[in-house]
Amino acid sequence: MTFKIAPVLTVHGGAWDIPDDLVEPHRQGVTNALAAGYALLEKGASAVDAVQAAVAVMEDDEAFDAGRGSFLTSDGRVQLDALLMDGATLRAGGVACVERLRNPIHAARLVMDLSPHVYFVGAGAEAFAAEHGMSLIDNSELVIDRERRHLADAQLKQRNGVAGPTPAAASSPTQLAAMHAATSHDTVGAVALDGHGNLAAATSTGGTLNKSPGRVGDSSLIGCGCYADNLSAAVSLTGWGEPIMKLVLGKWAVDRVQQGTPPAQAAGEAIAYLFHRLGGHGGIILLGPMGRIGVAHNTPRMAWGTHTTRGMEVYVR
Repeated sequence: MTFKIAPVLTVHGGAWDIPDDLVEPHRQGVTNALAAGYALLEKGASAVDAVQAAVAVMEDDEAFDAGRGSFLTSDGRVQLDALLMDGATLRAGGVACVERLRNPIHAARLVMDLSPHVYFVGAGAEAFAAEHGMSLIDNSELVIDRERRHLADAQLKQRNGVAGPTPAAASSPTQLAAMHAATSHDTVGAVALDGHGNLAAATSTGGTLNKSPGRVGDSSLIGCGCYADNLSAAVSLTGWGEPIMKLVLGKWAVDRVQQGTPPAQAAGEAIAYLFHRLGGHGGIILLGPMGRIGVAHNTPRMAWGTHTTRGMEVYVR
C-alpha cells in the first residue's frame, strides 16, 4: 500500500523499577501491542484504530496496570480509567472509575464516536458502554491474586506507620522510583501516525496501589496523561499521576513540539520539568506530525517500543 506518510506506532507499558524477572513479560507485552496496532496501520487503518488496538492488547495482559491485573483500591476492587484522542479532529473520549468493563479503551472509543460528551465516570460510563454493546462483567474477573497480596502488604505497612513515597523524601529520581519498586507497575499507552498523516493517542490505567475509591489520576485527563493534535504532537505519559496532573504535562510537551522543539528534546525536557518542579517520576512517549519520536523517563526502567516501515524495536531499560 502506498502511504502519504510512513506510519509510526509507539507504545509504552509503564515506567518504574521493573524487576529482572518481569522484563521479559513486559517485552513480550509491548511486542504484542505493537504487532496488533501496526497490522492495522499497514492495512490503511486510522491512527485512532491503531492506538485503540494496541492499548486493548495491554489491557488484556496481566503484566501491566491496566485492565485485568491492575492495582486494587483500598477496598479491594479494580477501578479503571482510559482516554482516546484523535489529533485530526480533537475529538476525545474518556472513562474513569469503571469497575465492570474488561477494556475501558473500547468504552472510551464509544464515548468519542457516539456521544456529544467527552467524559463519563463510574456507573454512568458503564451504562453508556452497555447501551452500545459492551458486556458488563463482575469486578472479580479483573482481580488477580498477585494484586491481593500487593494490597495486603501495602495496608500492613500503612498500619505499621511505614510512610509512602513523597517528593521531599527522595534526593534523586532514581531514589524516588526505588521507593515505589517493591510493588509498583504502571499505566499503558500508545501514540500513532497513520498513512494519511493523522495522529492519535491513547492511555489506560488501573491507577495506584491502595488508592481511595473514586481517585482519578492523570491517564484519562486530556492534556495530562494523554493528548493528540495534528498541529503539534501525540503524547502518552506514565508514572506518578498527581504531579503530572498539576503540570498538565502532556499539553506542556506537545506545545513545545508545536513551537519547534524536536520531540526527542521535548520529551527529555518534560520529564526533567516533572522532577525539578514537583519531584515527580515517570515516562513519556511523544510523536510528532512527521513521524519523529521522543521517549524519556527518570525511573530505572521503562517498557516501550516502536514500529515503523523499517521494523519493530522493543526496549525494557
